[in-house]
Amino acid sequence: MPGVFDRLNKEIKDKQQEGGITPLDLADLPPALRKIMRLMLRELQMTYPRLCEAVDEMPEQDRLTPDGLDDSLSMLTQQFWLIRIGEGEKAIYKVNLRRKEGSKLSAGIWSALDAKLKDRPKDK
Repeated sequence: MPGVFDRLNKEIKDKQQEGGITPLDLADLPPALRKIMRLMLRELQMTYPRLCEAVDEMPEQDRLTPDGLDDSLSMLTQQFWLIRIGEGEKAIYKVNLRRKEGSKLSAGIWSALDAKLKDRPKDK
């Protein structure tokens, strides 16, 4: 019977496969969302209270209101830019970067080297 941690782990893995971002996508975000994502990219994971502290430490012209922060976090999680684990004050936010495909270069290199070695005349 799966426990709470098994269900949470499955939920996290499911959410990570639902999209994600690349750093180039940041340019398309509205300024408020871009500020939060730049902050999150430095840390990769932050609790809600730590996010509130970080926003309060921003220069006044860049600072978001508490409601603005909540709306921005909600929008970023709905669009799968962030993954939220938990609710309210105990929420943890994580950046949802896209998985990178493995390099296909290495397989090609090893195949080419194997072929060259097979074709090479044997030294006596």
